[in-house]
Amino acid sequence: MLNEERIKLMTKMACYEADEGRKNVAIGSYFRGDYIGLQVIKSIISATIAYVIIFVMYIFYDFEVFMADIYKMDLLQFAKSAIINYLIFMAIYAAFSYGVFTYRYTKAKKSLKTYYNNLKKLAYLYDRETKKQG
Repeated sequence: MLNEERIKLMTKMACYEADEGRKNVAIGSYFRGDYIGLQVIKSIISATIAYVIIFVMYIFYDFEVFMADIYKMDLLQFAKSAIINYLIFMAIYAAFSYGVFTYRYTKAKKSLKTYYNNLKKLAYLYDRETKKQG
């Protein structure tokens, strides 16, 4: 005999496993600090590459003017301002990334907790049904 409640629960859990569950299980396999730290480091590396690309594009945009003014400008001050802008950009980007990945981790853990509770409920329903039959 088919138990309608158990079938609904199994269908709901199968949909979760196929879609959102894979990502959440991968996230849930990390400790909170490890996951967030790894993701922030990856974000910082990506942001550094983006900053370098934007900086090079800025230089090449008016390369002729840049080359004409290179002897007039204070290169040390130019490098210092580029580094300060980079550090400000990184601080803002890292803080934003930390917030995003903390939210994602919390959401994944909450979702996994619901999933595991559904597994327990399914096991209980299965045990209850087998005891009725046996």
